Amino acid sequence: MPVEFLGIAATGDGSETTPRTTAAFDRDYTLRLARAHEDHGWDRVLFAYGAGAPEPAAAAAFLASHLDRLQILLAHRPNVSYPTFAAKTFATLDRISDGRLTVHFITGGNDHEQQREGDFLTKDQRYERTREYIGIVKKAWTSQERFDHEGTYYRFADFVSDVFPVQQPRPAVSFGGSSDAAYAAGGAEADIYCLWGEPLARTAEQIERVREAARAAGRSDRPRIQVAFRPIIAPTEELAWEKAHRTVAAIRARREADRPADGEAGAVTPENTGSRRLIEIAEAGDRYDRALWTPTAAATGGAGNSNALVGTPETVAQALLDYYDLGVDILSARGYDLLDDAIDFGRYVIPIVREEVAKRDAAKAAAEREARAERDRHQLIAVQA
Repeated sequence: MPVEFLGIAATGDGSETTPRTTAAFDRDYTLRLARAHEDHGWDRVLFAYGAGAPEPAAAAAFLASHLDRLQILLAHRPNVSYPTFAAKTFATLDRISDGRLTVHFITGGNDHEQQREGDFLTKDQRYERTREYIGIVKKAWTSQERFDHEGTYYRFADFVSDVFPVQQPRPAVSFGGSSDAAYAAGGAEADIYCLWGEPLARTAEQIERVREAARAAGRSDRPRIQVAFRPIIAPTEELAWEKAHRTVAAIRARREADRPADGEAGAVTPENTGSRRLIEIAEAGDRYDRALWTPTAAATGGAGNSNALVGTPETVAQALLDYYDLGVDILSARGYDLLDDAIDFGRYVIPIVREEVAKRDAAKAAAEREARAERDRHQLIAVQA
């Protein structure tokens, strides 16, 4: 199966290691970063969502109107709009991009962040709402007939959209999370299930949980799996590890400098299961498997996609292939210097992974042909006998 690469569609140049020097939405930087991805072998970029951040659908429309190939993963929180309105927004964006849209639905793992935009539901209620929301959006994308809806969180009558996606029957739905509620919701509704980078054994366990949830929901198919990392690469292993330690020092310095503005008096245990898992893994050890390194996650307090893969391009590529061999076929990567790291990863890591995946696929196809030939031979012998 072909592998895909997801990068970041940042609208400004700040990261965990460096403060932003651009506006929150900088047209030139947004386009420059996206073109770097498109020109260096990436398949799609993520427009993330944050309270107070630039509105990602508008930013994605800007990008789609300027680039012809790069696909878009649009993050969306159900609390910020009514599902019928969201469905029209997504369908219009799929039209603008000529069928390059995937929507990533975020339930929200932090009460404070959700409350910034008026969402005071509990976590379990948010997951229930998300499932209802996704179902409405899917129906609005595909129904040519007017329909009513009366659910726990949404009620409307006689709706039909006049704008439908280019993609048929609909754009893909992406979802993520590491709690039981997340597995249940994503297993039922997601075309793509997103995980943060963890050790191989724990990732394999999560993949099985997602597949179990899909089976429990009565699905005959199963979600594709995406895993996210923060690659730190350099020409030699020694230089890569020096860079890794500099990166952690910069994260800690930036976090300390921002602490008064954040109003944080000390370490805060994150509410969401995924971040707690990252902290637990970091407390158990710094290094796992071929190249996974956890101090970057520890330094951010388990904030989002934060576990690193450290080494030469060859080492990092082989580490990514280890995840591919588990069943991961979408690899998300984001460096700390957003622009330069996207270019370097595209130049030096992506080609290695694609070449090795092509070899694996060719070997698998040859083995399947050989197996079919062997079965045919045995059937012929049985008939002749």
